[in-house]
Formats: sequence, C-alpha cells, structure tokens
Amino acid sequence: MLATATVEKNAYDVALENFDLAANALELEDNVRAMIKYPERILEVGVPVRMDTGKVVHFQGYRVQHSTMRGPAKGGIRFHPNVTVDEVKALATWMTWKCAVVNIPFGGGKGGVTCNPKAMSMGELERLSRRYATAILPLIGPEKDIPAPDVYTTPQIMAWIMDTYSMNVGYPVHGVVTGKPISLGGSLGRNEATGRGVFYTTECACEHLNIPLKGARVVVQGFGNAGSIAAHLMDSASAVVIGASDSRVAIYNRHGLDIPKLIMHKERTGCLKGFPDAEEITPEELLALDCEILIPAALENAITEENAHTIHARIVSEAANGPVTPEADRILNSKGVFLIPDILCNAGGVTVSYFEWVQDEAHLFWDEQDVNNKLEKIMKRSFAAVLKINLDRKANMRLAANMLGIGRVADACRIRGLYP
Repeated sequence: MLATATVEKNAYDVALENFDLAANALELEDNVRAMIKYPERILEVGVPVRMDTGKVVHFQGYRVQHSTMRGPAKGGIRFHPNVTVDEVKALATWMTWKCAVVNIPFGGGKGGVTCNPKAMSMGELERLSRRYATAILPLIGPEKDIPAPDVYTTPQIMAWIMDTYSMNVGYPVHGVVTGKPISLGGSLGRNEATGRGVFYTTECACEHLNIPLKGARVVVQGFGNAGSIAAHLMDSASAVVIGASDSRVAIYNRHGLDIPKLIMHKERTGCLKGFPDAEEITPEELLALDCEILIPAALENAITEENAHTIHARIVSEAANGPVTPEADRILNSKGVFLIPDILCNAGGVTVSYFEWVQDEAHLFWDEQDVNNKLEKIMKRSFAAVLKINLDRKANMRLAANMLGIGRVADACRIRGLYP
C-alpha cells in the first residue's frame, strides 16, 4: 500500500511564473534572480511506518528550504494524499515571500508526507510523525529551520516532532517547531492566527472599497482551521456567512448560517454534512454565489480559468495557499474583483509562529491580547504597504505583494553580497 499523489496543475510552475512577473516589474538584475528564485535545499525521505496490523508501509516525505537569506527557514508540514515535491517547493517559495511581506526575519521552508491521515489511527500518526521528524533531523533546528502545522497536522503532531528532536539532542528544545500545545511552549493566539489575519486584511479591503462589513455576504470554501475561524470572526463582526464547504459537502442559507452551531456540528461529526437549516449545493455553485467576500480556504487551484468567470464576489481573500491560478488572476482582475493574495492574507499564521519562536527563545511568554494586538498591527501595516504599491505602480494586489516580498529578499541578497 504505497501512498500516491496527483495534482491538477503544477503549483511550482505557478510560483515561478508569479516570481518572474514581479522580478520583471522590479527590473531585478540577473545575479540576484539566480540567487533567490530557486530552493537552497530539497530533502526527499522514505518514511516506513509499522501500521496497527503489523504491516510496514512506505510513505514518501519531503522538506524544502527555499531561502535562508533573511533568517532561518520557516514553514509548515502537511500530511495529505496529494503531497508532491513540486507542491512542497511551491509552498516553500511562497513562504519566503510571505515572511518578507510581513517583514519577519525568516525565510521560506515547507514539508510534507504523502499519506491519508484520515485513514490512520493516532498510534500510526505518531509513528509516522516521529519517523518523518527523524528523517529530516539534519535540516531542522531553532536556528536553521522551524516547522509548523499545515493541512491535516496538529499541535499534537508538533509535540511529537519536538519530542523526537529533543530526544536526539538530549534536552528539551521548544523552539524547534511552532504551533505546539500551550503546555509545551506554544503561544496563546496561535491556533486562531491564520483566520484572524484573514479577517484583519479583509477588514482593510472593505474599508478601502467602502464596503460595510456589517451585513456583507460571505462564502467560505474550506471549513478547516483558517476557514472556520475566519467565518467565526466575520460572523462576530455582523457579516452574514451564507455558504460554506468542506471536503465532503457544500451548504448554503441565503439568510446566513449559524456559525457557532456550525462549528460545533463540525467538531461533533467531523464534517458539515447534515447541518440543519441549510441546503446542500455543489462546490461549483458555492464558488459562484453572489457575495461581497469569498474566502477560498482549502487547497491550491480552487479557482482556475475554467471557473473564474463564475465568481461573483467583490473581494477574494486567499486563506489557502495558491487557490487562484495565474490565468484565473487575470480573469478576476478584468472583472474588477479585489484579490487579497495568499502571501499577505494568510500570513497571520507565520507571524504568530514567529511570536511563538521569539517567546520560546526568550523563555518569556505574552498574554493573548498582546499577541492579537501585535498581529493586528503587522497585518494592517503590511496590507497598507502592498496597497501603496498597488496604487502607485498600477499593479494588481498579487503582483504588488510579490514585488514587496521579493524586493525585500533581493535587498537582503545585495546587502549580504552572496551573489557572484
């Protein structure tokens, strides 16, 4: 039973295409492009795991360090059937620009294992996590590369990775991962950080476009951590969440879904299916709903040139990584849709991961309100910086964000003098 992976579109090609567009707009010199465009390290590992049946199954794992130009590599680990090395390379690349956009001293990294965690027991997941952690041990460390949770990975999995690393060095190292349980050096506010960052940047976009958040219709595609928390914060701000989906079902209520009850239903049943006071619709119909705010919070390539023309939102807030392809970008831009790109919109997670790492290294922890206040300041300041490039250079928001992030990494490259 070997895990396999398939992708509709090569995410890494998308990442390189977006890099070239921004580098051309910045008129980056060739030497700098050669230094910052491609990953520094790519590690591919075999992860053999003894399953509960006693059978040993081989899984494929990866860890990519795209850049350490501005600091240690930083990025999540995902456990998903569709993980490929090109997907991990793309995610690591986006992490580099994301850290630079919010101006935190990290570079980009990412990891993943091609597996189906939903079909695995807790014991199997623990053995998988520890074996994978041991395999990538040469690359990770609080001064080198700091993993975090991503798709289908949890604070518990981060705890296993931290424990495995600590056993190998002989003492507890809290700063080797972020997104840990609070009792193991995790940060207050980390679990909600990605969704909170989506909310802050969407709030800024509404203010810029003179769209009242109160009463605004919201659709959330993907009701995992980021999507559910963004939905909760939108609901708390009196927006009306009319549609939501997970990997199994899409649901709709034109008068608004009861978000607190929907979150409890998902926690109790594991999915959105069967939620009362909502009708089931297709995933295609969900994306096409008339709304002010659409939040794609699932996986890459959710909006492509095939379905971009059906989008009827005024704002698209990319809570997921790479949910809109370059071709779809151009279509949405021509329709006048205001897009908040992923490397800005969902950067709340890595920002509070940075806060967690700082607290771990200092052995001094902050109150949750302090974390949220610092996050809000950084997200709104970063939005303003991207919007300024958008307005000054007549660049769309994705190009503007990439120009900001890539420009900062290029500056670091020039200052360090690492190119020939």
